[in-house]
Amino acid sequence: MQEDFLHYLWKYKIRKAQNLKTTSGETVAPLHVGQYNTDSGPDFFNAQIKIGEQLWAGNVEVHVKSSDWYVHGHEQDKAYDNVILHVVWEHDTEIFRKDNSEIPTLQLKDTVDTTLFNTYVKLYSKGNKWIYCEDDLSKTDGFVLNNWLERLYVERLAQKCETIDSLLLNSKNDWEAVLFKMLAKNFGLKVNGEAFFSLAQSVDFSVVRKLQSNQFGLEALFFGQCGWLDSEFEDAYYLRLKNEYSFIKQKFQLSNAPVVDPQFFRLRPPNFPTVRLSQLANLYSREKQLFSKLMELTSLDDYYKVLDCKTSSYWETHYTFCKTSKTSKKRLTKTFVDLLLINTIIPLKFAYSKTKGKEVDSLVQLAQQIHTEHNSLLSAFANLGVKTKNALQSQALIQLKSNYCDKQKCLDCAIGANILQLV
Repeated sequence: MQEDFLHYLWKYKIRKAQNLKTTSGETVAPLHVGQYNTDSGPDFFNAQIKIGEQLWAGNVEVHVKSSDWYVHGHEQDKAYDNVILHVVWEHDTEIFRKDNSEIPTLQLKDTVDTTLFNTYVKLYSKGNKWIYCEDDLSKTDGFVLNNWLERLYVERLAQKCETIDSLLLNSKNDWEAVLFKMLAKNFGLKVNGEAFFSLAQSVDFSVVRKLQSNQFGLEALFFGQCGWLDSEFEDAYYLRLKNEYSFIKQKFQLSNAPVVDPQFFRLRPPNFPTVRLSQLANLYSREKQLFSKLMELTSLDDYYKVLDCKTSSYWETHYTFCKTSKTSKKRLTKTFVDLLLINTIIPLKFAYSKTKGKEVDSLVQLAQQIHTEHNSLLSAFANLGVKTKNALQSQALIQLKSNYCDKQKCLDCAIGANILQLV
């Protein structure tokens, strides 16, 4: 038995219960269950409850057993002096306030519908299941599921805003600088995300601004900061980069800030960090006010056009320095651009819209136009009967798994609540 279930019963089921009585035999009629409190103090504030013939206004505390009141030391805490009802699953001792007045206790175990309780037990009996509700997930009402996924997506965007707010604070509200750091991280994908982010952090964005008309200069900056220009390769392009970086480093007084080493191991050649950094340099050499332009765009096709970047000519015949390969135009694929939209552009636009007091409905619609992602987590949901059609749904399921399923917050989840209310 978990207190979350008792909170759920008090919030959603208690008003439908019949013949509620305290352990001393007085009738209990909740008129207002109170405001749920997730911080310290009683579980529900400002409830209104008729106990016997007396109408009470105050707080409600919920425990599995009555004795938990003393286990948690509430009898010594002034915050609990205004508790008017103690709601428990099992009553095992009388409870008194600091002034020795007895607190009425409502025991729930004899009032809960057997079918509801069995459904709760089944829901929380995970065993070898991937998620608790997998037996009933596919039976969830479609309207409930779709609305919940949309709420989860907005919740995920709001969560990502916390990172953006931190970056804004550190960059003195420079949105362009924040965009660069986030884009750099996501150009690195999962393997090199942190390495590329450390690269973006290692140099002030003002240096990138001053080099934006020069793709070669940007490549020299990026490669040099990664520590790739310290070798003695006999390669004309490499030697030019080395000289250019030496000039840039001296001109802008760049410090030797630590940068995480980008990895090549187990990456497909198109995702090699050399290729991705050249594409990032190309994007910034073409777009002088990239943040402003991205904030103005509304059409998915327009995003694809702006983010249609490629490598410099050297990388059309190379994946690493000195070693030539078959000629190919290495442009960002639409799939890669979709990931940039999902993980960088839309969250940043969401955060920016909040500061401007603008609606975010268009961002929800944009996410619904982007193809769904593909990973093992989404494949597992598909095997349970929940298949994603777009990026909004795929991001929502990632949020569901990490913030609800993995944390056993089934009773805070619309799917879990729907399962319990089906009885």
